[in-house]
Amino acid sequence: MMAAGGSGRPKTAAAAKGPGRITVARRLVQVAALALFCLPVLAAGWGLFGAFSGTETEVATPAQGPFYGSLASSSVAGVTLLDPLAVLEMAAAAKSFDLLWLVGALPVVLAYGLVRGRAFCGWVCPVNLLGEGADWLRGKLGLPDGGRPLPRRAKIAMAAATVVLSALAAFPLFQAVSPIGAVNKGLAFGGFAGALTLVAVLTCDFLWKRRAWCRSLCPLGGLYQVLGRAGQLNVAISPSECTHCGRCQKACLADPSILQPALSGQQLQVKAGDCMACGACIDACPSRALRFQLGRRGKGPCSAAEPFGESSAETVTMTVSNRT
Repeated sequence: MMAAGGSGRPKTAAAAKGPGRITVARRLVQVAALALFCLPVLAAGWGLFGAFSGTETEVATPAQGPFYGSLASSSVAGVTLLDPLAVLEMAAAAKSFDLLWLVGALPVVLAYGLVRGRAFCGWVCPVNLLGEGADWLRGKLGLPDGGRPLPRRAKIAMAAATVVLSALAAFPLFQAVSPIGAVNKGLAFGGFAGALTLVAVLTCDFLWKRRAWCRSLCPLGGLYQVLGRAGQLNVAISPSECTHCGRCQKACLADPSILQPALSGQQLQVKAGDCMACGACIDACPSRALRFQLGRRGKGPCSAAEPFGESSAETVTMTVSNRT
């Protein structure tokens, strides 16, 4: 599985300097997602952070436009879209369920479920964007990644606990303390509920453990981790190209352990629901052994000579033909 037997593609160290193309694209999408929620407010003549200057002339409210809302609840051309975790919290708190909640959450669940559940975390969530900033600053200051690793599946338990506690309190608790809302709603509407949580998250990321919140504690990330097992956008590996330099695991925003089955040859793709499809590992790979691939592929063991695009069945057919 070393590079010597590769397909002849040039090995580059471009990934070692500056962000790669996928990372640049992802950050542009993250910023654009924040800007998208600010546009209706600005278009109505309001200001950011809840600012509004009184006027004698009648002005439209942001809600009258074709798009309005937040990452928790939005209206797009009259269609309501809801955060699936918020729906579960509301149902638990109310001890009842409204069919309209399901109608609002289902498109979100299907979209992220089909692509890759935690693509929301990698490409949309503003807390992840700020977390990358904390990573950059940590690296510049040379701070060690201290603290014991937290189980990455702990956030699934956090999601379940959030729903249970919402039922006990008769109130959607995570929505009141969500750091995601502190960024998204705070920027557009001036609602800073969850600001203290956001400060705590970034402080822990910076001074204690890298990405402790996103990797192990975020309830919404836990819900999307469960959905992620069905995702069709996956990181695939070409074992013959891999030099086992470890840069992909160092760059991984989710958890380095999710790459191990693919790197060890047990799987042809990164199958863990934790994967954010962020592309950080692809950008970091100097030998271009990783890439995005649509569809699910079978488990290994995979041949060291298997290039991209060859399914396991094709590999077996070629092997039998060569032997005969």
